[in-house]
Amino acid sequence: MLIGIFADTHDHLDNIRKSVAVFNAHQCDLILFAGDFVSTFVLPPMRKLNAPMIACFGDNEGNKTGLYGGMTIIGKLGEPPFGFKTECGKKILLTHQLWLIKDYGEAEIIVYAHTHKAKIHTDDAGRLFINPGEASGWSNGKPSVALLDTETMQAEHLWLDDVELPV
Repeated sequence: MLIGIFADTHDHLDNIRKSVAVFNAHQCDLILFAGDFVSTFVLPPMRKLNAPMIACFGDNEGNKTGLYGGMTIIGKLGEPPFGFKTECGKKILLTHQLWLIKDYGEAEIIVYAHTHKAKIHTDDAGRLFINPGEASGWSNGKPSVALLDTETMQAEHLWLDDVELPV
């Protein structure tokens, strides 16, 4: 299973479109969003995703009711942190702020954001941690997303500055 991961879009519509284009081009089976949509007008570009999305709120959402409503046609949205099991059996914890997770339980993969810094690492227990960085690029000027192959448990960052949107 190939999972596309992004976060911290902070209303940057062009980079949301680029994220969607990257995930669709790679034929992702599932998309994870680790918080900070910010406003509801970010949702229409996400409707073009060719895979379902599981998302959590961040700490900068303006209209949670509107985001819940808009997400019903895209995927699932919840308060972080929460865990779920993928169709391929991988156990994932999804949050915006890593410090919200008090117990990793049986999670194999922890997806988080908030720092706006792209990072992939494994802890001593073999759990894979993925921060896709910021899709917006507002803070560090390096907008990014991540891809995870659940079969190999290999993850990588992709830089949105390298993506051209069709005219």
